[in-house]
Amino acid sequence: MGLSYDILIADDHPLFRSALRQALFAGLGDAISLHEVGSIADLQTQLAERADWDLVLLDLNMPGAYGFSGLAQLRGQYPQIPVIMISAQEEASVVRRSKDFGASGFIPKSATLENIQASVQAVLEGGVCWPPGIDNPTGMTPEQQNISARVASLTPQQFRVLTMVCDGLLNKQIAYELDVSEATIKAHVTAIFRKLEVRTRTQAALALQQMELSRTA
Repeated sequence: MGLSYDILIADDHPLFRSALRQALFAGLGDAISLHEVGSIADLQTQLAERADWDLVLLDLNMPGAYGFSGLAQLRGQYPQIPVIMISAQEEASVVRRSKDFGASGFIPKSATLENIQASVQAVLEGGVCWPPGIDNPTGMTPEQQNISARVASLTPQQFRVLTMVCDGLLNKQIAYELDVSEATIKAHVTAIFRKLEVRTRTQAALALQQMELSRTA
């Protein structure tokens, strides 16, 4: 019996998940086992349950991801899991930022089935898969590198609390959503502020916005 790879697809578009599934099964068949999630919260739940995935395919525009912050947090907490970014935005600057934040490759949503298969195969075999021409665009500013490292240091639960803070939820609302005490959320917020080196919820939101796609140009 040959190798079997466990791949986690994180994308909120069922149609594209279906296309990915079709491409991967057609090319890799019995060698892979596919699992799917439709949000960052579900992705974090899956990763908390098991961290031995062979590959995560991560949509850049996932709900709750705040641009590249989802990738940075995933790489910070689970550095052993390779990640390929998937996006309809194919600008060289977006691809370059994916590389800067620790992805092993980038698949544009316009890619052919053959390209998707080849890219996934390359990363499963320990390589990378980058479109040509990504070395010229400007990389991250020192400030963005700083923020990226701080976001990467957050635990999955802290990251989830941070995204809810940035969505404007109050501590008691976050506590209700996550089914924990308000005191627990206050402790998380204090830890988040310390790690991000900010003092207010507004400053925390601004830090996360540094990693949005609008900042890539």
